[in-house]
Amino acid sequence: MSKKQIYTLEYPVRCSPSILYEFLSTPAGLQEWFADKVDERDNIFSFSWNGGTPDKAELVEKELDKFVRYRWLHLPKEEFFEFKIEKTEITNQTILVIKDFAEKNEIKDQSQLWEYQVKDLFHRLGN
Repeated sequence: MSKKQIYTLEYPVRCSPSILYEFLSTPAGLQEWFADKVDERDNIFSFSWNGGTPDKAELVEKELDKFVRYRWLHLPKEEFFEFKIEKTEITNQTILVIKDFAEKNEIKDQSQLWEYQVKDLFHRLGN
């Protein structure tokens, strides 16, 4: 089995970092765009899609209005997915940076999946 590698996606967002952070870090926010049902208990988030068995991810690290990192419990400890909120210096635009892991030959498909998810997020944000 080949080793997964990290990849990064960036999306300009028209909203404040604090509003975006809520959508990335809370069960209610994540349930708006990321999964059909999201629950959280003791920093373990349960994500369900289409009524299936929940996938669990640990909230590993967070910084208010800046970033959130999760780690799927069924994957190796060094793999994670992360949402980072950056501001461009010149235009002061908010940028959502997503980091995730995938097999090299799956990065394109995974990126398209994120693209679909982020479109849903933008729709919820009114972008």
